[in-house]
Amino acid sequence: MSLTADLERNLERGAVRVGTLSVGAGPAVVIGGEGADARWISLRDHHGRVPAAQTVAEARAGWSGPLLVEPFSAADLPEIAAHADGIVIGAAWMQDFQLVRAVARLGLPVLVQRGPAATLQEWLAIADYCVAEGNDQVVLCESGSRTHQAVTTLDLALMRAARRTSGRPVLVGLGEDPSLAAAAVAAGADGLLLDPGAPEQAALDAGEVARIVGVVVRRETPGSVPEARGAIDRVDAVLAVLLERRAELAGTIQRLKPVGGFAGRDMDRERRLVAEMARRAPTLGEERLAPIMNAVIEAGLHLAEERAGTRRD
Repeated sequence: MSLTADLERNLERGAVRVGTLSVGAGPAVVIGGEGADARWISLRDHHGRVPAAQTVAEARAGWSGPLLVEPFSAADLPEIAAHADGIVIGAAWMQDFQLVRAVARLGLPVLVQRGPAATLQEWLAIADYCVAEGNDQVVLCESGSRTHQAVTTLDLALMRAARRTSGRPVLVGLGEDPSLAAAAVAAGADGLLLDPGAPEQAALDAGEVARIVGVVVRRETPGSVPEARGAIDRVDAVLAVLLERRAELAGTIQRLKPVGGFAGRDMDRERRLVAEMARRAPTLGEERLAPIMNAVIEAGLHLAEERAGTRRD
């Protein structure tokens, strides 16, 4: 089975709704700070010194979208339940079973980060604890393992195994660095988790990569006109990126060819190009693809002539 077919099969399984955000169906999501689809905050760093009510209320007042909160202890849960759309069980807290049970009983979606030494079975067992408390709204997050070099290494194969075995949405934790966003989405991640304090540009970069790569590897099945239009918009965004890239490469060819511009067109090559594209897009076929590619090629030639100062009247 191909990678795309495998991912499509997995995406037919359950999704979890966190506020207005659907995780596990449709495009890959980004959860983090500024610039993300949803935000999360951690109460762990305060070590209980700052009242949860204050921190959670401030986060809620500053953001109307989906909000997830990681508790420091069970004492934080009433405030989280009053203001948040979901709860994060951090990697360090993953095997605090009493806290997991208390979190699950709130009925909010639960995001479970894998502990740095946890096996797949131990990780998935936390979801089972939540289900036992009547809460099946569980999202998993691969947060990496500590290596002998004291760095954290993500295990994308384990992430895929968790997605395949459990049928639950799985995110990949990237910290503050979005450089592995493309690899994570291509491997089948349903979303990306950035640190709450990650720069806004990191979230924007991760979101752009998620959209571009996601269009290729994630087939969407929208159920309404607005959802279908959103899916088309994402495809069109990728088309724009690819057309810009193609124009750049076509310009390079025009500079290298002994005879450039319209006079140097290779119609046999263009016919082969359309035939090869039709193999990948059989529904459109050569007859429909030919005028599309002719327009694309001519646009590139016009652009090359303009840059060379030889545009025809």
